[in-house]
Amino acid sequence: MARLSMRSADIKHSPVREMLNVSQRPGMISFAGGLPSPETFAGLDLPPPPRELLQYGPTEGEPALRERIALDLAELGLDTAPDRVMVLSGSQQGVDLAAKLVIDAGTALAVESPAYLAALQVFRFYGARFQIIDRSAPGAGWGETPPSMAYVIPTFQNPSGHCWTAEERQAMAAACRARDVILFEDDPYRDLVYAPCDRRPVCADMAGGSWIYQGSFSKTVAPGLRLGYLTASPDLFPLLVQLKQAADLHTNRLSQWMVLQYLNDPGRAERMEQVRDLYRRKRDAFADALTRHLGDRASWTLPPGGLFFWLTLADGVDVEVLLQRCVERGVLFTPGAHFLAEGGASSTMRLNFSLAEPEAAERGLAVIGALLRG
Repeated sequence: MARLSMRSADIKHSPVREMLNVSQRPGMISFAGGLPSPETFAGLDLPPPPRELLQYGPTEGEPALRERIALDLAELGLDTAPDRVMVLSGSQQGVDLAAKLVIDAGTALAVESPAYLAALQVFRFYGARFQIIDRSAPGAGWGETPPSMAYVIPTFQNPSGHCWTAEERQAMAAACRARDVILFEDDPYRDLVYAPCDRRPVCADMAGGSWIYQGSFSKTVAPGLRLGYLTASPDLFPLLVQLKQAADLHTNRLSQWMVLQYLNDPGRAERMEQVRDLYRRKRDAFADALTRHLGDRASWTLPPGGLFFWLTLADGVDVEVLLQRCVERGVLFTPGAHFLAEGGASSTMRLNFSLAEPEAAERGLAVIGALLRG
């Protein structure tokens, strides 16, 4: 239509949202989304919030929450302060703000492949073209004109579950500093750790460079609160604030107050240990069920953290056809092709292990295994 923007022609359906809709069907066993277990939602039996929170608030977020977040980030080695912390309406907003800041039609963006599909969707919408990151040599192939920004999830990557080594993190930071590339580090899973892994933020080694670091409370408190946060180097932070002012004025103040109560709870550390123990047990039970039902039809590695298994199926499997047959039998997963920055078919799939109870996971994986065997 002539009255719509040129950009509107690039609007695509979100595979994530479509699958979440399918997952609501009665009896559906879903391995598709990145949904945390409801058992892990923080107990938020709180007194009535201060009435002033019903008024408009600051774009950057509530001062007390920003101060609390800044303290936690400083302990990770990040160069930040409360006045460089911004509270987001979910970390997906951070992806959108960074894309608005950096991307014009044809802008080169360095990404992993596979990569977080909802981020790829945003980057494509704004017109990015992708360069694939080689973790062993992250600056390789950047040539005379490096990408404007590199987007990475180095800790329990979505979808692969991979955790970058210290050497890979240092190489990424060095490449970005040397070529004046903005590093955008997305870190929503770092607290969901089940095995030793280097989790130092890459941005902690970006002194002198331009960077954005963001996290989320969706996986550790409750996703329905829609609360994330970011911090950034001094040259970028004011611009991101201005972009947020134009997007939503400010983030939900009641959600911010609730998350602050959680962060200041003396039992926070103990609660997170319980969450990790629960997910470790779910991961291990899921791995055992995978071995029983798909052991001779797929390969995978045990994720040291996060919420996902990344499977590579035997050659010749049409994963989209497999998905349709699974949905008919009440099982849902995400085909790996959705996560590929370069596009194309793929014999991979992402399975979420955090939502389904072990008995349901057993049944769902049995269905996938039976269909793979014909």
